[in-house]
Amino acid sequence: QVQLVESGGGLVQAGGSLRLSCAASGRTFSDYAMAWFRQAPGKEREFVAAITRSGSSLSYADSVKGRFTISRDNAKNTLSLQINSLKPEDTAVYYCAASSGYIPTNPGRYPYWGQGTQVSVSS
Repeated sequence: QVQLVESGGGLVQAGGSLRLSCAASGRTFSDYAMAWFRQAPGKEREFVAAITRSGSSLSYADSVKGRFTISRDNAKNTLSLQINSLKPEDTAVYYCAASSGYIPTNPGRYPYWGQGTQVSVSS
């Protein structure tokens, strides 16, 4: 099993930036594909970005391409999400998740989740 803890959320103005982090512990971090999802109030959890075990392949939701960058440091057991040009519609709780699959976009394919970190964007 792997345990995940997110950090780095906060309240920012539109156009600002944040860097989210996810610290992993337990089983070997590099055994897992990793992803970020988000959930806004009253909405379903949605895929944001994913990265393969080695970091060689990335996947992004169309809504965040060009603004969000996912990365990982397997030596430090850390997953990151750099968020630029924030928009009010980016407001949500952001979750990191781990999967033994390739880089699925379906949240049901991720058995391990962190507790989430709140990102709020004011207009």
